[in-house]
Amino acid sequence: MDAQSYGSQVAGTESGQVRLSNCIEFMQADLVHVNPTPENLEHPVSDVLMYDPLDEWTNVDDRIILAVGITYGSADFEQLLHRASNSNAAAVIIKARGSHMDQLRTAAIRNGLALLVAPRDADWTRLVALARASVMGAAADSVSGVRLGDLYAFANAVASITDGATSIVDPLGRVLGYSTLPGQPIDELRRVTTLALQESKPPAFDADFKAVYAAAGALYIPSTDEGVGRLALAVRAGGELLGSIWIIDPGAGNVPAAVEALDRMAPLAGLHMLHARSASDFGERRNGDLIRTLIDDPAHASFAAAQLGLDVTRGLAVAALTIARPESGSLDSVREIQRLLHLVTTVSNVQFKTSHSALIGSVIYAVFPCPGNDARALHRRVVQEIGAYSHTISSHPLIATVGGIARRIEDLPESRTEALQALEYLLNREAVAGNAGSAGGRAVPAVALYEDHRIPLNLMKVGRFIAETGLGTADGIEAIRSYDEEHQTDYMDTLRAYLVSSGNISTMAANLHVHNNTVRYRIAQMAKNFNLELEDPQKRLWLWLRLTTTDLSTQTTLRNLTLQER
Repeated sequence: MDAQSYGSQVAGTESGQVRLSNCIEFMQADLVHVNPTPENLEHPVSDVLMYDPLDEWTNVDDRIILAVGITYGSADFEQLLHRASNSNAAAVIIKARGSHMDQLRTAAIRNGLALLVAPRDADWTRLVALARASVMGAAADSVSGVRLGDLYAFANAVASITDGATSIVDPLGRVLGYSTLPGQPIDELRRVTTLALQESKPPAFDADFKAVYAAAGALYIPSTDEGVGRLALAVRAGGELLGSIWIIDPGAGNVPAAVEALDRMAPLAGLHMLHARSASDFGERRNGDLIRTLIDDPAHASFAAAQLGLDVTRGLAVAALTIARPESGSLDSVREIQRLLHLVTTVSNVQFKTSHSALIGSVIYAVFPCPGNDARALHRRVVQEIGAYSHTISSHPLIATVGGIARRIEDLPESRTEALQALEYLLNREAVAGNAGSAGGRAVPAVALYEDHRIPLNLMKVGRFIAETGLGTADGIEAIRSYDEEHQTDYMDTLRAYLVSSGNISTMAANLHVHNNTVRYRIAQMAKNFNLELEDPQKRLWLWLRLTTTDLSTQTTLRNLTLQER
């Protein structure tokens, strides 16, 4: 279906009607609207037309007209505005070419027509493609909120909608974007191509790519010896092949719906790929890949630091940030984490005059330099400032931590581990607190440096060591817990109160809201039934350590945070 017929079909249905304001937003081409009014912004748009004054006048109803080579004050200019107005055109795009905005505004108002001014150095060919794609993309806007041209965010959105891991590939076989949602299976072919950011075989010599390019819409590619089946779609704009989208088979029951969704998103995919082609997304992605190397691969970390231009002489620290959402992988979560990444980049640029950040799994990592004599105070101020703006991104709380300073480039993985441990701890606290951490309906961010919680984090390490080595199997704690669950007793609370109050009966009774004699009875029964020698200071220390580390243990694990990259 060509742009004109597609636009006409959409314009015929009120629910999907495309407005001029939608197109301007989607084009993102630095257009200046000289006479914006509610009426002309709401004007429906069906297609785009390149205007040539020597051609026969054609129907321009609800079209955006690109006035190539026409200047203000010329006979062609006046004739075009008069004809466009009488024929109910949606808007005219022109280059100012030295004329003043007041003159253009007066001409537009006189003719009752929306007039948009393009930058002097704008490429008309690109403007045509963007304008036509914006009409189609606005009509198919099922994933709005994803920044235009951000193919990684768009791939995540497609993967969320179709329930299959997604890759976006250009005609040369370069992987321009891929999804990173958790829980979606991938095969070895997908793993290799995303690591190399390149298809293993050039599309020109690949039968599957040729079949996709020849198809009118999305189609299913059966599984082969190299991997599982895939859904695929050729992406075009104005007849030009921009690339293709490939989705890992979401399962037999989901394939028809996924094919339908993929076809529906085709126009928007073209719009994203057009923007990506002319933007700096490749550079941003390269930046992210280098950060992954920096914090994950000590053997090549020095190379990555040099490529990023990092000054390692004063040390570096890794920050970890995420949003404490009850669910992950939804379209809303994808939008929010991408917006958070942009916020982190902006604040870091302001504070450090540079920014090095990347989204890995469900966590954003940023590498902070350590300028001056009080770098930690600066680190704290940066995450606090990010937290101060986080309410504009999500109603769920931001969790942000900064690991310790790595004095050597090889120590950056340790800083990342510390940041993740602190993040895990704060996420667990947030889960326990629930809505108690909100103020006036607004989620309160939790931000901290690693050393702010060094003691509980060290105790959590001790707890993991006890659990992994089986040291706590014969000390009575699990026996007390099981007995309480089976008989609805309160021995665990009694033991905890005993240790907190150093055995003071009156303090225990007040904390437990019972009589002093009840406390004495419970202590005696507990010591007898579970063979506890509470008078022995070493055994009390062990019980206290076991209780504390158990209380600090969390169901949120590092495995959940560092979701395998898909």
